[in-house]
Amino acid sequence: MAERRLECSWKRHVVEQLKQRDRVQRHAFEEIIHQYNRLLEKSDLQTVLSERYQSDKYDLQNRHDSSPGLDLSRNDSLQQEMAQMRIRHQEELTELHKKRGELAQSVIELNHQIQQKDKEIQSNEEYQRQIAELEGECRELRGKLQDLEQANQTLKDEYDALQITFGALEEKLRRTTDDNQELVSRWMAEKSQEANKLNAENEKDCKYVMMPKPRTGYFFDAWSFVAQQFYPGCPQCKAISNVPICADVRVPATALHVFEAHDGEVNAVRFSPGSRLLATGGMDRRVKLWEVVSGRCEPKGALTGSNAGITSIEFDSAGSYLLAASNDFASRIWTVDDFRLRHTLTGHSGKVLAARFLLDNARIVSGSYDRTLKLWDLRSKVCKSMKTVFAGSSCNDIVCTEQCVMSGHFDKRVRFWDIRAESIVRELELMGRVTSLDLNHDRTELLTCSRDDLVKIIDLRSNAVRQTFSAQGFKCGADWTRVTFSPDGSYVAGGSADGALYIWNVLTGKLERTLDKNHSSAINSVSWSPSGAYVVSVEKGCKAVLWSDM
Repeated sequence: MAERRLECSWKRHVVEQLKQRDRVQRHAFEEIIHQYNRLLEKSDLQTVLSERYQSDKYDLQNRHDSSPGLDLSRNDSLQQEMAQMRIRHQEELTELHKKRGELAQSVIELNHQIQQKDKEIQSNEEYQRQIAELEGECRELRGKLQDLEQANQTLKDEYDALQITFGALEEKLRRTTDDNQELVSRWMAEKSQEANKLNAENEKDCKYVMMPKPRTGYFFDAWSFVAQQFYPGCPQCKAISNVPICADVRVPATALHVFEAHDGEVNAVRFSPGSRLLATGGMDRRVKLWEVVSGRCEPKGALTGSNAGITSIEFDSAGSYLLAASNDFASRIWTVDDFRLRHTLTGHSGKVLAARFLLDNARIVSGSYDRTLKLWDLRSKVCKSMKTVFAGSSCNDIVCTEQCVMSGHFDKRVRFWDIRAESIVRELELMGRVTSLDLNHDRTELLTCSRDDLVKIIDLRSNAVRQTFSAQGFKCGADWTRVTFSPDGSYVAGGSADGALYIWNVLTGKLERTLDKNHSSAINSVSWSPSGAYVVSVEKGCKAVLWSDM
C-alpha cells in the first residue's frame, strides 16, 4: 500500500511539472507562433496575388495580341502599376524573409533553452528520486527512534527500580556498620579486660626477680633494661644487652633435616638470637618452636591463640618473647619459656602482614593490609596503640632502626618513617611489589625483594640501590616471600617459586649456590641463624628444610 501511494505521488508530481513547463514555455513562444502565422498568411496572400497577377498578365497579353492598337495608354499605366506592385511585394517578401531568419534564430535559441530545461528536468527527477529515498530512510529512522525511545523508557524504569533497591541496601549497610562498630567496641573492651588479667599474671611471675625491673607489661629482657638504664657505660652490661655478631658464616650445601613443620602452608620462619631455637608459623594458626640439636630440628612446643594463619615471626633481642602477626587482624606476644600468650594487639581492620620489635623492645610496629602502620607501647597496661600512620598502600614487611621504620608496600615503594614525627622521611620506588625487607648487622644496608624477581641492596647512607641480584629460574612466588642477609652481611639467601634456594655473594655480586632438590613447592621464607651455621627454608607445602655445609 505504501509503495502504491509512493508511485501515485510520483506520477502526480511529474504531471504537475509538465503542466508548469507548458505554462512557462508557451508564454515564451506565443510571439514566435503569432509572427509565424502572420508569415504564413502573407505567404498565402502572396501566392494568391501572384496567381491573380499572372492571370491578369495573360489576359492583358491576350487582349494586346487581339487588339494591339487599342488602349495603349491604359496598358502602360497598368504595367507601371504592376511594376510598382511587384517592387512593393518584393520589398514585403524581403522583409518577410528577414523576419523569417530572425524567427528561425529565435527558434534555435528557444530549442537550446528547451534542451537546457529538459536537462534540468532530468536532474530534478534524479533529485526527486533521491528525495524519495531519503524520505524512506527518514521513515525508517523515525521507526528506529520510536523503538529506542521505548527501550530508553524501559531502562529508565529499571534504573528507578535499581535506585530504590540501592537506597534500601545503603540503609541496610549503614545499620550493619553501626552494629559492627558496636561489636568491635564490645570486643575491644573484652580484650582490654583480658590484657589486664594477663598483665596481672605477668606481674606475679616477675615477683621472684630480686632486682629493679621495668613496670608490669614490659616485654623485653630485664637484664637488657637494667644495663641500658643504670649502667650505660659499662662494657660488660653492653655485651649483655647486645646480641653478638657471627664472625664465621657457612654457605649451606646440604639438607640436614627435611621435616613437616605444619598442617598446611608454612608462611614464616625465624631463628632465636642464640640460634638454639627455631620458630615457624603456618596457616594452621599455630607458631611451633623447634630446638636445633645435632643437625636436626626437634619439636619443643606450640604457641596457640591465633584465630587465623600466621604471616610473620619475630623474637625480641633477648629471645625471651616471640611476636607473631596474623590474618585475624591482630598481633600476639608469647613468652618463649612457658609458651603463654601475653598480649593480643588488636586495632587493624585488615590482616596484619608484618610486626617487629623496636630496638628498645618496649615498642612494636605492625603493618597491615588496611594500609596503616601502628606503633604499640608495651609499657602501657592495656598495651594500646600509641600512633597510627596511614601509608597509602598495604604493607607487606617492616624493619626498624633506632628512630626509623622502613616499610615495603604493595604499590612498589619502600617508605622511611620518622617515629618521632609520624611522617615519611623519604620514599624509594622499585620495579615491582615489595615482598620482603631485611637489614644487615650494622644496619647500614637494606635488603629488598620484589615481584619483578629482583633482590636489591639499598645503601641507607646514600639512599641508592647498591647491588641487584637475579638468577636464571629465580622467581618470587608470593607477595610475602621473605629473603635474608647472612649474619655478617656477606651473603643473601632467597627462595624461588620453583622450590629452589638461591644464595648470592654480596662481595662479588654473583650467584654462589643453588639448592633445588628438597622442596616440592614455592619457598615462602628463609632465615639464617645468628651463629651462621644453619639456614632454614619453609614452603607453601607443609615442609621445612634445615641446611648447612656439613
